[in-house]
Amino acid sequence: MKIIVTGGAGFIGSNLILKLHQDHQDWQIFNIDKLTYASDRNYLNPIKNSERYHFKKVDLVDRDAVHGIVSTFKPDGVFHLAAESHVDNSITGPEPFIQSNIVGTFNLLEECRLLWSSDDETWKNSRFLHVSTDEVYGELEDDGYFTETTPYAPNSPYSASKAGSDMIVRAYYHTYGMNVVTTNCSNNYGPHQHDEKLIPTVIRNAVQHNDIPIYGKGENVRDWLFVRDHCSALETAFLKGKAGETYNIGGNNEWMNLKLVHKICDIMNEKIGKGPNRDYKNLITFVTDRLGHDFRYAIDASKIKRELDWEPSQDFDGMLEETIMWYVNKYSDSVNN
Repeated sequence: MKIIVTGGAGFIGSNLILKLHQDHQDWQIFNIDKLTYASDRNYLNPIKNSERYHFKKVDLVDRDAVHGIVSTFKPDGVFHLAAESHVDNSITGPEPFIQSNIVGTFNLLEECRLLWSSDDETWKNSRFLHVSTDEVYGELEDDGYFTETTPYAPNSPYSASKAGSDMIVRAYYHTYGMNVVTTNCSNNYGPHQHDEKLIPTVIRNAVQHNDIPIYGKGENVRDWLFVRDHCSALETAFLKGKAGETYNIGGNNEWMNLKLVHKICDIMNEKIGKGPNRDYKNLITFVTDRLGHDFRYAIDASKIKRELDWEPSQDFDGMLEETIMWYVNKYSDSVNN
């Protein structure tokens, strides 16, 4: 099989490509990424010389470039992860989110449809996996969970752009019968995530003895999903999911932001022990809450467990410690100073 992965130099995409390359020895994998500030091709150094791995810098907003890739490589399947994803950036500058997440998705989807809609039997099982977020559902109060039937109610330009792309993918199934599957995941954590996200921000500021900023009172709640668990779920949805279906992917692992930051600090106190007055929690500072900050997200992942036999790992402490030490090593110069 020949597979395109979009956004493959990013956080989830790079972890996914490494997994697919290892799991499927007969797959050719083409990584297309426009290499934004959040991308890093070095994450894929372990396979950069592989004859089964290919890379090209492409902006999905450029329809001609997308056409060139799809018509030349002729993929049997697509894992579509490329997206502008930082909520704060979408608030200060929403246009790139509309362009990348909506227009870019349309361009890729349409080019794949044109390739796969021929009478050639080669494409009869070709599949487009669209990777989205739980933020399209809006927010939850203290109880309840997002399910695949929860109405969309996005509250940020980022989540609105992802909701728009989800609807386009849905329309291509219902209008053209295209073999699409959509996944909506909870907050990811793990190696390769950009510094701007919550967990890397906490670790970076801790090792550098800078203030650890917490929005509002730190009472917002998120369901945390380890990135390699997410990649396993994406692989499962691509191989076993039913065309036209949506699968929610969660970690069954809710944490209030402040309690999660405390947990990270406690692990760093134990493993590194260089916090101010022996406790990194002394660096915590509360800052003005961001605009439209949703209170709680929580995923009901029972459908993907029931229908596709996937569920997340349960070793949160071990995976969080692995994540922390990966970033500590990344910021080792600061630690040594």
